[in-house]
Amino acid sequence: MENEKKGFSMKEFKGIVIALIAGICAIISVSIFTGNLVSYKKTSGSGGLTATGSANCDFESDLIVWRGSFSNEGLTAQAAYRSIKKDAEQIRQYLVENGVSEDEMVFSSVTINEVWESEYNDEGDRIRDYLAGYSLYQDVSITSTDIDKIENISRDISGLIESGVQFASEEPEYYYTKLDELKLQLIEDATQNAKARISLMAAGTGASTGELLNASLGVFQITAQNSNTEYSYGGYFDTSSRHKTASITVKLNYAIN
Repeated sequence: MENEKKGFSMKEFKGIVIALIAGICAIISVSIFTGNLVSYKKTSGSGGLTATGSANCDFESDLIVWRGSFSNEGLTAQAAYRSIKKDAEQIRQYLVENGVSEDEMVFSSVTINEVWESEYNDEGDRIRDYLAGYSLYQDVSITSTDIDKIENISRDISGLIESGVQFASEEPEYYYTKLDELKLQLIEDATQNAKARISLMAAGTGASTGELLNASLGVFQITAQNSNTEYSYGGYFDTSSRHKTASITVKLNYAIN
């Protein structure tokens, strides 16, 4: 009755109390949610600091691979095989005379194909097909660490051509035998570069970095030195140039405090 005299019924008084309690709970919930949201922004990739570091270096190949092929023909398979065997021996002798060791050269197995021709009558109609002979092919590859020597041989095969060998030379391929070590060094350098960029951004914004949230490695690229080769999404690996440039990227994402 006393509450009713002051203008509130018991029912209304209870409703006010419940409303106050609900309001306090809502304020507490909002505070907790806001705190979690701030924490999330500080530690999430979108709220942290992200930078991509890069590293590259020039190097010279230490291994060369040179390939060539030769062919010969004969009316019979035996005659054709004798001819190409003679060619192979001439090529072997030519390479040895130019300083190539037996261990550096590999001859593939011989490929043999039948050569068919067609016979026509005076009216131009085909009468028959007949076996005209055999054509044989063989490949040879030279692998060496003496790049200068093999380059010189690959550029001048006139001696083979003059001896009657039908030799087709391919462009040399260049490789590097310490590529794994080079990759590891570039990854380390690119990571340090990314860390330095993160530190500069943190200092510029007055923030401090927290824990590392994510790190990802970019593709490894090898291009010819001073070339305008565009990087490939899956990585580019040049084998046509003796002097190359290797590069890699590392992406780091740090939380901010």
